[in-house]
Amino acid sequence: MIKLFAGEKGEGKTRKLIALANDRLTTTDGHIVFIDDDRRNIHEIHRNIRLVDTSEYPLLNYREFVSFIHGMISQNSDISEIFIDSLSGIIKSLDNKDLAALMVALEGVSKTHDVEFFITLNCDPKDLPQEAKKHMA
Repeated sequence: MIKLFAGEKGEGKTRKLIALANDRLTTTDGHIVFIDDDRRNIHEIHRNIRLVDTSEYPLLNYREFVSFIHGMISQNSDISEIFIDSLSGIIKSLDNKDLAALMVALEGVSKTHDVEFFITLNCDPKDLPQEAKKHMA
């Protein structure tokens, strides 16, 4: 399952995503990972949630990002939920064609490894490709 939260910068998507991650910690049997493009929210994310700061890992395109996700899951098969804040800040090159391909790839990862994805994206929701719109929360 993928849930996508799209909207303009400053609409409170990050706060909602952090609250959701912290809340899901009480209901999940697996591990939760929170991927962000920096560490500015480290004090708001529960200490039992693994924060991954991607500024240490240059991810140039969606293919590298999918490989990054596969690497995390290969090291910890107990990951059940992955929260991704500001996808457009994490992947340096992400147009609508690549976003559509990424959604298809993450659907496959979700089904194969039983992982749920929660993603924020800074953009106007009406500009999203259909493959992304179907995941809007």
